[in-house]
Amino acid sequence: MKASTFLQEVEHIGIRTITGVPDSTLKQFCDAVQLDHGKTFRHYVTANEGAAVGLATGEYLAAKRPCLVYLQNSGLGNIINPLASIANQEVYGIPMLFVVGWRGEPGKKDEPQHVYQGKVTCGLLEVMDVPYAVIDEMTTEAQIREILSDAQNIMNQNRQYAIIVKKGTFEKESFFSWENGYTFVREQALKLILESVYEAACIVSTTGKISRELYEQSDALYGGHDKLFMTVGGMGHASMIAYGMAQADDTKQIVCIDGDGAVMMHMGALAFIAKQAPKNLLHIVINNAAHESVGAIPTGFSGETYGQIAKACGYRNVFRAMDEKELKEVLLEAKKKQELTMIEVMVSLDSRADLGRPKESAKENRIHFMNAI
Repeated sequence: MKASTFLQEVEHIGIRTITGVPDSTLKQFCDAVQLDHGKTFRHYVTANEGAAVGLATGEYLAAKRPCLVYLQNSGLGNIINPLASIANQEVYGIPMLFVVGWRGEPGKKDEPQHVYQGKVTCGLLEVMDVPYAVIDEMTTEAQIREILSDAQNIMNQNRQYAIIVKKGTFEKESFFSWENGYTFVREQALKLILESVYEAACIVSTTGKISRELYEQSDALYGGHDKLFMTVGGMGHASMIAYGMAQADDTKQIVCIDGDGAVMMHMGALAFIAKQAPKNLLHIVINNAAHESVGAIPTGFSGETYGQIAKACGYRNVFRAMDEKELKEVLLEAKKKQELTMIEVMVSLDSRADLGRPKESAKENRIHFMNAI
């Protein structure tokens, strides 16, 4: 099915606003929404999935019109509170349509962080009293119209309805693409960071391609990656994991290698970490202004850098690097500081087509990391 065809049917049930957080399973859907250019729908990429439910609530209150909220199934955790405490029929009764990418579908090979989430996806919706339908590559346009008709009837009862999308449901159409204007290649930046910090520090890295590139670069440079804790799931939580380590043992130098989309998802962590001001934490943010690991969709952040926010929150030192020379200089400068420091590295959207994935399970990674440090 073409995602553009699906969107035409969504338009027919009166939805005019689409909001959410990009997902690789929904790549063709997200591309189609971006390429719509506001002709049919207003589109907002929010900081996290719960925020999208908030936006949808406001749309209904003001315009008496439900929104479409899209998300990966891992984001269901972020919507449970606003769904249960605000939108549910027994509270305010705010109708909305969820489109959920199904990672970790039982019986299908997927990444380890998706296995359990995939197993409980349908059960979570059932517990939250959200009726749903599952679609795949065999779903016809007539079936979609019937599903959306059911969804409209449910939403007319001031309830929510979910469409769970299996991998491969939407066929490839026109791709949305853009450039962020930066030229520094992320993997080269990560190589320089590893050369500077790996041997003297413990590293916590965020989810997505950042961890995958660090994994391969660490193996190439040092023949292993045991001092690298890859936060393969739980987007936005790497910095608090790093802080948890830093406060538990202040003799260890902790380096958090974060992504801009992840920082935005739980930005309150910056204020918390700044207040605690751990002297042994170096927070490095790799900023390409996009959710690059799930299709290079721009984030909803309109500011230029996160360093400005970190400084306002109370980070003692903030540096910015645009190229190899600047990154080497600020890494040396950061080593001299015995204070909470952020380095923001502005990088392009480039990544290797043959980029691999960790060979060990998440549990094996945790055991090796704990033994190494």
